[in-house]
Amino acid sequence: MNILFVADPLESFKIYKDTTFVMMREAQRRGYSISACETQDISWQTGGKVCAQVRHITLTGDKDNWFAPDSKRPDGPEVLADFDAVLMRKDPPFDSEFFYSTHLLEQAEREGARVFNKPRALRDHPEKLALLEFSQFSGPTLVTRRAADIRRFHAEHKDIILKPLDGMGGMGIFRVTQDGMNLGSIIETLNKDGSQSVMVQKFLPAIAQGDKRVLVIGGKPVPYCLARIPQGGEVRGNLAAGGKGVAQALSARDQEIGNALGPVLAARGLLLAGVDVIGDSVTEINVTSPTCFQEIFDQTGFDVAAMFIDALEAALKG
Repeated sequence: MNILFVADPLESFKIYKDTTFVMMREAQRRGYSISACETQDISWQTGGKVCAQVRHITLTGDKDNWFAPDSKRPDGPEVLADFDAVLMRKDPPFDSEFFYSTHLLEQAEREGARVFNKPRALRDHPEKLALLEFSQFSGPTLVTRRAADIRRFHAEHKDIILKPLDGMGGMGIFRVTQDGMNLGSIIETLNKDGSQSVMVQKFLPAIAQGDKRVLVIGGKPVPYCLARIPQGGEVRGNLAAGGKGVAQALSARDQEIGNALGPVLAARGLLLAGVDVIGDSVTEINVTSPTCFQEIFDQTGFDVAAMFIDALEAALKG
């Protein structure tokens, strides 16, 4: 099997924690060929098929120089439909260029490519707004551009979290408690005089026990999640914001959420999703490039990458 990973620059990988890297490692362990490109390498021209300037690589096992060119396959332009699978693993932000990439990848699908996660599903599931469809699992949430709506929500719930819809890694998240300190300034910063939508959620004290990343692969929840616990007075548990990752078995509620969302997401072509849960409530559904494979494996021994490649193999046979 030949697998193309559409990802960030290989030189930027931190392989001690990178999920795409362990996907590659498990694929190579099974004898599969690995190639990589960036979204900027993908192109299309009239009369041709979607192609990309591709790097064919092998993993070396060396932590410093972790990949090398595949001497048997020279780098160069390749048609995406000629690969057995294309894995879209470009990290956020979901900006215009990411959006355009999904259209190119969807054209590649029409030409016969098998792309995971499915490009249309990536577009249809903005990571914060996706929970609107599953509101039975969410805490009190508001999405609005209107400052008056945010002030009303704060008056009702007293302690709230505000965040931009296009944020990642905890970027731009604010907490406002009952005194309302700086609420006006925060609203102005996030909604930019009503030109941008903001997500507002009731603060969930269970964040002290962690913002749990529940991975769903092939419609089934991974039996362990990673609880990302805020540190040093932070309200954000995101690893990128300094949170501490603690792997733990899924609770009954986590399993209920994973089992309910999993089949729906899988049917839409989302082979991998990362459902964020605080306490008993879903806060986000991540579909672009969910992570935490290595942290769970390192702490529990459960091989998430193997489960993922198993699911990929099953999807390709389906």
